Amino acid sequence: MDDDALARAIEELVAAPSLVAGPTGEAIDEVIAALDTGRLRVSSPNPDDTWTTHAWIKQAILLYFRRREVAWIGDPAGAMPAYYDKLPVKRNYEALGVRCVPPGVARFGSYLGRNVILMPGYVNIGAYVDEGSMIDTWATVGSCAQIGKRVHLSGGVGIGGVLEPAQASPVIVEDDAFVGSRCIVVEGVHVEREAVLGAGVVLTGSTPIVDVRGSTPVTTKGRIPSRSVVIPGTIPKQFPAGEYAVPCALIIGERNAGTDRKTSLNDALRDFGVSV
Repeated sequence: MDDDALARAIEELVAAPSLVAGPTGEAIDEVIAALDTGRLRVSSPNPDDTWTTHAWIKQAILLYFRRREVAWIGDPAGAMPAYYDKLPVKRNYEALGVRCVPPGVARFGSYLGRNVILMPGYVNIGAYVDEGSMIDTWATVGSCAQIGKRVHLSGGVGIGGVLEPAQASPVIVEDDAFVGSRCIVVEGVHVEREAVLGAGVVLTGSTPIVDVRGSTPVTTKGRIPSRSVVIPGTIPKQFPAGEYAVPCALIIGERNAGTDRKTSLNDALRDFGVSV
């Protein structure tokens, strides 16, 4: 089916879930297979730098769980881990040109682009990781998250998943961003291209993002500007029991746009003392 026909079929199945298990539900399988090869993606960029989230694709992922039964995946007696789950794991690494280091796992229905390296981390269904990116040890990419080209997710990074509500935007990390060790990015936060997140930055939809590069602080939420250098910080907040420091993210500088990605990153880390 073409995309419009698939969308209509999924919407009909949402309205009549009793048909999911039968032949009519094969439209769900087609959507998940298209996600797995990157022909479809949950959220896609537009020419004006906005993103469009396709709710019907998220609905197809949710229906896929209803279509599947729990079963063994792999050999329970084998040397490598076997899994007891509803969803199969990804198998097309060679065709995609992806390197997967044991025991890294990506679920079927996630997409990994050419020259992606998956260390012993995890990529959930519906996620999209574009070419040349690194998913480092114990990093996780949640369902429907969108990771750009040449992104480095350092050790222990947690990229959150957003399946419900279907219209909610997923976490987006754009091209050439660097996400330092043990960072957490959740609740649809958008990290623009070439941004640098120092180790331990926590970004939720409500985390204050404080730009301290000017003479007065500027506070926003939900979006890290392109080429920003960001570190963890705290700001005071008044509670009934008194004033306490609560977490925030501090924008302290900017990567040098006149240098290439590697040099720019090194400059950012050296100039601003950012831990990775």
